[in-house]
Amino acid sequence: MMSLAWPLFRITEQAALAAWPQTGCGDKNKIDGLAVTAMRQALNDIAIRGRIVIGEGEIDHAPMLWIGEEVGNGEGPEVDIAVDPIEGTRMVAMGQSNALAVMAFSPRGSLLHAPDMYMKKLVVSRQAKGAINLALPLTVNLRNVARALNKPLEELRMVTLDKPRLQPAIAEATQLGVKVFALPDGDVAASVLTCLQDNPYDLMYTIGGAPEGVISACAVKALGGDMQAELLDFCEAKGDNADNRLVAQQERQRCEEMGVAVNRVYSLDELAAGNDILFSATGVTGGDLVNGIQRVANGVRTQTLLIGSADRTCNIIDSLHSW
Repeated sequence: MMSLAWPLFRITEQAALAAWPQTGCGDKNKIDGLAVTAMRQALNDIAIRGRIVIGEGEIDHAPMLWIGEEVGNGEGPEVDIAVDPIEGTRMVAMGQSNALAVMAFSPRGSLLHAPDMYMKKLVVSRQAKGAINLALPLTVNLRNVARALNKPLEELRMVTLDKPRLQPAIAEATQLGVKVFALPDGDVAASVLTCLQDNPYDLMYTIGGAPEGVISACAVKALGGDMQAELLDFCEAKGDNADNRLVAQQERQRCEEMGVAVNRVYSLDELAAGNDILFSATGVTGGDLVNGIQRVANGVRTQTLLIGSADRTCNIIDSLHSW
């Protein structure tokens, strides 16, 4: 996989550069479409036999690199691809921070092949590896992680998303004295930040998209952290009503067809098997993980985080693009 590090980094760069000029336009689907087009073109220019195993688009009816799509020029290694062309299309549309173009490569058959649906995720750094169990209540996990880190609960830092579906978890953690950081969007960035050496968070607990979950698993695996995840149907994530039940039924049918199960806890090795994984994230708007695209004389500057599990490297790459 290491020979694909440079092509992967260029792919997320191209997606970010395609979306960035529309920052603040108010149309998240337009932004997603530009990034998808740029990613697809860049993917088809490189020597891989790639397959999108999990992609973005079905939940919010956005443009997509569809699940099962074959990409690459038909030569070279067989590659599983997990992709979110823009994590945080709403943030780009509204001119807000923490939007990324993200993609992960892994050898064929090593990444979880699942529909684009909701996923519950629990992530910790290598210091708390083995201390999590998503089948147990959040309170138990918080206590176990605090014990593994030798911290009182009052010093534990949990990052999550500021969504209605996560308000009970926020209240549960707060009641224990845990410090909660609720982000508007962006659980891929939160996963990575949780696993970095100088991590601002001790654990991440969210309910977000499955594509972001598998991409996060690639980064977590490469950084030596730990993660568990559980697919949730639309009713479980958004509430029970007639319309949501129809979507949930379709999701469960797709899961059965793809050989995955709703409400089953998946370990990190089941989400991302092996130790030959590449992860790339290029900033679109400025954020905590990487800088956003910035204007400079005669061009723009991009910043990309490139992580390789084979050699355990974590690179920050600044690039100047001249017009």
